[in-house]
Amino acid sequence: MNRLDDLKEKLQEFNRERDWDQFHSPKNIAMALSVEASEIVEIFQWMQEEQSYDLERDEKEKLEEELGDVFLYLQLLASKYDIDLLEVARKKLAKNKKKYPVNKAKGSSKKYAEL
Repeated sequence: MNRLDDLKEKLQEFNRERDWDQFHSPKNIAMALSVEASEIVEIFQWMQEEQSYDLERDEKEKLEEELGDVFLYLQLLASKYDIDLLEVARKKLAKNKKKYPVNKAKGSSKKYAEL
């Protein structure tokens, strides 16, 4: 069993023990995921660009916590549809490699349609 499968199992057990699956509709999970992602944004909201690269210890701890929340909700949503996050991430990366070839995209922030 790989680490992601182990996490999925522990997350399912955690929710099953608390009878929380009744609250975890795809809609509710997606909304919770959005809220948690917004909490990541909140950490950086009023920082200068250079500050965002060098977080204070408490800011980094908060970021770790929020990233954990986002990851758990993302995994929970993927599990509702039997989606393998590692596989879809690999597929998306391969697709992006085609959309953003190095010779056109290197050093550019343009969208693929503008390259």
